[in-house]
Amino acid sequence: MDDDREGRMRVGKPLLLAVDAGLLLYWTAVFLDLIPKEQRFRDYSNPIMQAWNWSFFPLDVSAALLGFLGVYLVRKGRAAGELVVTVGLTLTFCAGFMALSFWSYYGDFNLWWWLPNAALVLAPVVGFLEMSIGKVCGRKA
Repeated sequence: MDDDREGRMRVGKPLLLAVDAGLLLYWTAVFLDLIPKEQRFRDYSNPIMQAWNWSFFPLDVSAALLGFLGVYLVRKGRAAGELVVTVGLTLTFCAGFMALSFWSYYGDFNLWWWLPNAALVLAPVVGFLEMSIGKVCGRKA
């Protein structure tokens, strides 16, 4: 990928990598039961809530792996890099938006869960804006 494409994600790329790493850290903490009881979401021990939470596992892991792969491909100058980044950003946005929608409907406004999920929504928006501005304006973002 040329310097122009690489330059389009000056903020979005590190943000994407941080969010993707956070997703993988979250699932590691869930798997190892490392989340303190006082920071768990409401009804954490309810089997239905556990099933709901684990239903995000394939989506989150796919988003993170595609994000890492996309950034790697962009750095290597591969044509598919931006497409892979776009798919990863889309999955990340969907995961955060679905979670925030659920917490809104459920009536649970715990900042421990809202802030990370808001980051899952906002980070892709930043990434999409940077990529789009560079293309529309014909310059680096």
